[in-house]
Amino acid sequence: MQAILFYEKPGCQNNTRQKAILEHAGHTVQSINLLEHPWTKEELSLYLGNKPAAECFNQAAPIIKSRQLNPQEFTKEEALELMVKEPLLIKRPLIKIGNHCIQGFDTTVLQNLISLSPIQGAKNIEDEFVNTDLNSCPHTDNLKCTTKEH
Repeated sequence: MQAILFYEKPGCQNNTRQKAILEHAGHTVQSINLLEHPWTKEELSLYLGNKPAAECFNQAAPIIKSRQLNPQEFTKEEALELMVKEPLLIKRPLIKIGNHCIQGFDTTVLQNLISLSPIQGAKNIEDEFVNTDLNSCPHTDNLKCTTKEH
């Protein structure tokens, strides 16, 4: 079992489900508030990797959904600067497992690093997540995304 750093937006329904999957697989998850963490461009860039800048943005962020901000218009360096100033723009979760830094809850990537199979006694709970979209924001109005508590 692994110790996992899990950068989340507290109260995010999908982050809660994602953490539960990791915990039910027997991993120790340390939650860190993504919105309050003192990000640097260097640290954040480890999680974003080589992806195009537009793929690193939280598409459910209100300023993006309202089209006030177009992720396609930013270089990677500009995106990093903007995300450090406004962490709500960072696609979540950010996950650190050993030396591996991951952005998003990509089960294929995660399964290459750790087991996601539920430990004995957790299978019934895990079945609840099988048909759940764990990446798209379930809030259609995004009102809860504008506050740090939800």
